[in-house]
Amino acid sequence: MLITRLIADPDGLETRLKDAVSALKAAGMTDISGLGSRITGNGDAVLQMIVGDGDKPKLRQIIEEHFSPSAALFSDGDITIPSLFVSDMDSTMIEQECIDELADFAGLKDKVSDITERAMQGELDFEDALRERVALLKGLPESDITKCLNLKITDMHGARTLVQTLRAQGCKTVLVTGGFHHFADTVAERLGFDRVVGNRLGVAGGKLTGKLDGPIADSATKLSVLNEEREKIGSGAVLATGDGANDIPMIEAASYGIAYKAKPKARAASSGWIDRGDLTAILSLLGIQEYDWSV
Repeated sequence: MLITRLIADPDGLETRLKDAVSALKAAGMTDISGLGSRITGNGDAVLQMIVGDGDKPKLRQIIEEHFSPSAALFSDGDITIPSLFVSDMDSTMIEQECIDELADFAGLKDKVSDITERAMQGELDFEDALRERVALLKGLPESDITKCLNLKITDMHGARTLVQTLRAQGCKTVLVTGGFHHFADTVAERLGFDRVVGNRLGVAGGKLTGKLDGPIADSATKLSVLNEEREKIGSGAVLATGDGANDIPMIEAASYGIAYKAKPKARAASSGWIDRGDLTAILSLLGIQEYDWSV
């Protein structure tokens, strides 16, 4: 059994839903039920579909063909409120890539951004790409980090509502990033995360050394943190969100691995995606109504 929750444009919805059901039946998925829908406060439609004989790859393909851009979550069982939420930071909980914005202070944003993009696409080894970019920042005043944080780093729309609502529902929240504690600690406090894990920039004499201080926080770290926290909670669903190749292991390991406006490889590895709306779409996919959101 596959349960699909979907957020889509309500315009022409009945026609698109009818066409999608026809396509599912033509693909051999005939046990279809639970076709209910509601309209959210921002005017989007939230639908649920239960396919008893579902072929997940084909189901995903048909949903995309008929409802894009959309937000969707696919589950092999009932969709429940998670007990643990683990999230990436850059381009997920915040709108920017911190290292790219910091490089702007050194006049190197274009060069660093190109390396970042290739790493996120999975074209470069994460650790090598990170060390290369950090080396380019050697000599930058540490004070520029605070300036960057205050002037350039903004929360992704809906991020605080998502985190605060999940916490109010009894969910532990963890921010784990391949970025830097200089940024992540402030972002985590602002949004309400219970724990933060990330990399540390080396600093000496008030300037960046061009090196990292301590072990690398990478994709393996993200997976390890998710598994460590899962053991602590003992039971319950796990939600993970991210957008790049570095997030794939934790997205695959989570009960609900949601790719937020993500790169193709991360999106393909996910059990759901957000291509429509902001981070509060995750709450709708989980079945948490707007009147229960913490804002």
